[in-house]
Amino acid sequence: MRSAKMLAVAVLVVMRICAANEADQSWEWNLPKGFPKPWVPPDNPMSAAKVELGRYLFYDTRLSVNGKSSCATCHKQELAFTDGRPVGIGTTGQLHSRGAMSLVNIAYSGALTWSNPGMRRLEEQALVPMFGEHPVELGLREGDGILTAIREDARYKVMFAQAFHGESEPVSVSNVTKAIASFERSIISGRSPYDRYHYDRDDNAVSDAAKRGEILFFNQHLGCFRCHGGFNFTDATVTESSAERDVSFHNTGLYNLAGALSYPAPNFGIYEFTKVPADVGKFKTPTLRNVALTGPYMHDGSIATLEGVIDHYAAGGRTIASGPNTGVGRDNPNKDERVRGFQITAAEKQDFIAFLNTLTDDAVLHDPRFANPF
Repeated sequence: MRSAKMLAVAVLVVMRICAANEADQSWEWNLPKGFPKPWVPPDNPMSAAKVELGRYLFYDTRLSVNGKSSCATCHKQELAFTDGRPVGIGTTGQLHSRGAMSLVNIAYSGALTWSNPGMRRLEEQALVPMFGEHPVELGLREGDGILTAIREDARYKVMFAQAFHGESEPVSVSNVTKAIASFERSIISGRSPYDRYHYDRDDNAVSDAAKRGEILFFNQHLGCFRCHGGFNFTDATVTESSAERDVSFHNTGLYNLAGALSYPAPNFGIYEFTKVPADVGKFKTPTLRNVALTGPYMHDGSIATLEGVIDHYAAGGRTIASGPNTGVGRDNPNKDERVRGFQITAAEKQDFIAFLNTLTDDAVLHDPRFANPF
């Protein structure tokens, strides 16, 4: 009888452990209305345990060479996971050449940097800020001992074991990037006034000015929706059903320097990778979700305000009258044909900005699931 009871207890314990592990490995997207399922690489399925581990790693300053920075240093939740700077600054103080892109809805992004068409997996992209030298971001190097520090951390011992259940050595660089990538994929933004207006049918969610601005945005004359279309307001979107689709990159006439390369070094767009002259100045189209919080704008932060961005597109390209970047962007030979300029009044511009403001999702800025756990 005693043996039977002991066996029953043992079975119950095993069942509880299995249930706990199964719960750790489960994941429910709970996506907003109108949002399809994101693509997730088969070798890194989503799980609650992995996402939570990734959140800790995302905010952990030990993932920098001097203990001063984390992923969150350049991707602040209150700024829709950007940093408010024209260009990034590495943990050692090195200025970068481009701004930090928003991580909101990054699960849907078919290209993960401003200008690398081959960077399509978050697991691979995470290695760039961690170990990259041109420029230095987090500044880690082989032999820094970061994995030793993680293995000796009691909290991480448990979290890695739960997130990568069954692995003999769950703490590895590969699993660090898998966890961070999983957390980043979980940052879904779809609770803005725009979403409440369109998907919840709440007519009072946006102002009359914003409604007029939306009409302008989708007007054929302005044509903004051609590059900033779909539920995520970008033509760089991929989903579970369209993971392999090509992503477009665009030259918007931001510069037109004299000489063979019309954009200032080192920001030559995808030309850096393709070496095709026609690709000079072509960059990814960022999402407009939370755009009111993600300035300054363009790949190099060279336009300070949304008003300035509208002026740039209304002119069909930016004219720089003097200085090292002198040139008429409208005449850039690589400029996208859709950037052709348009007429807009001062009142219409304010309506347009009112519409862009409705894309701010206040909930994602304060959601505790994405906040610093330390």
